[in-house]
Amino acid sequence: MTGPGGGLSDDTAILTPQKQVPEPPVGTDFRTPPHDNVSGHTVTSGIPVVPGPDWDAGFPPAGPGTAPTPPAPPAPSGQSTPAAAPRKKKGRNKLALLGGGVIALAGIAYGAGLLMNHSDVPKGTTVLGVDIGGGTRDEAVKKLDDALGDRIDNPIKLSVDGDTVTLKPDQAGLAFDAQATVREAATSDYNPVSVIGSLFGEQRVVEPVMPVDEEKLHSALETAAGGAGTATDGTIRFESGKAVPVYGKPGKGIDADRAGEAVAEAYRAQVETGTATAVALPTATKQPTVSNAEVDRMMREFAEPAMSDIVRVQTDAAHSIPLSPENSLWKFLRVKAVNGKLVDSPDLNALEQLYGSTFDGVLITRGTGEKTPVTPEDVYGALRTALLSKTNRTAVIETS
Repeated sequence: MTGPGGGLSDDTAILTPQKQVPEPPVGTDFRTPPHDNVSGHTVTSGIPVVPGPDWDAGFPPAGPGTAPTPPAPPAPSGQSTPAAAPRKKKGRNKLALLGGGVIALAGIAYGAGLLMNHSDVPKGTTVLGVDIGGGTRDEAVKKLDDALGDRIDNPIKLSVDGDTVTLKPDQAGLAFDAQATVREAATSDYNPVSVIGSLFGEQRVVEPVMPVDEEKLHSALETAAGGAGTATDGTIRFESGKAVPVYGKPGKGIDADRAGEAVAEAYRAQVETGTATAVALPTATKQPTVSNAEVDRMMREFAEPAMSDIVRVQTDAAHSIPLSPENSLWKFLRVKAVNGKLVDSPDLNALEQLYGSTFDGVLITRGTGEKTPVTPEDVYGALRTALLSKTNRTAVIETS
């Protein structure tokens, strides 16, 4: 509409489009500018409102004719701005490469060791200083036999209070088991240290299998104690025409319980070195195992009746021989201690020499039906009954 004087009417201001101030970003502190951007005055209508110095809504200053640029939205809560990636250090890379190389070389060496060491007994295996590795089990056993064979059966020397006695290993329950030792040595060893070490001549030491029969060793030591030390056991001695009681006395002897371990160790050292050194065995005060009372009992029940008179042994009247206390009986009658008791233990070889050819041609029908000649056991079996009697002194050998 045209107003007076040809100008525009104030009503036109209403129709003039006004530029709106942009909405502030969410979360910003925005205050309403002090100036109204919709004016009823023509002079200010359509002109962008420039905020004053106190309108700090967070927008950067805008140039003439330029709309203000809104600030960047803040980072979401709980998230931080990613930091720049740190630079990789070259030294770490070199260490990683070096470590990988070492592992690779170790793996190659381990594989090479397994390939080269495919024998029954691994290379570098030794037993008591003898190299048995790199071959079959039979070859390993032969190497042990060749190197140690002469040492295995050598007697062991025992020293007891200055007295020296010997002990045969096989009689004392001591042995070296080459077969069992090789079986132990033939077990595959996959330990990387052992496998790689074998490439450089490292030895693998295997303990020998040397079983000990404790009961047999103890018994052998007890027997050896009879020939060493000062302790003596009660017994009965047979002389021409009489039996003499011998009472035991205490003294020092081998302590078999403690000596067993020392003897086993000495045997191992002897097999390993080939040198037999006398083993000083521990001693202890020993009491007689056969008491005086036991000696008296055996004298009364056996020795005195046996030596009381002539005894005759025969199969029949044509095959008969007398044995007298003065000339014959005392030569074969013996007693021995068994668990503290005395029992008769004749010398059968001496008895056989005494009756000589008396029973030649006589056959005894055995329980199997087989007929065989008279033996010393047959003669003493019949004779013993007569020896225990003071009245019936004739012994008859049954032939059927």
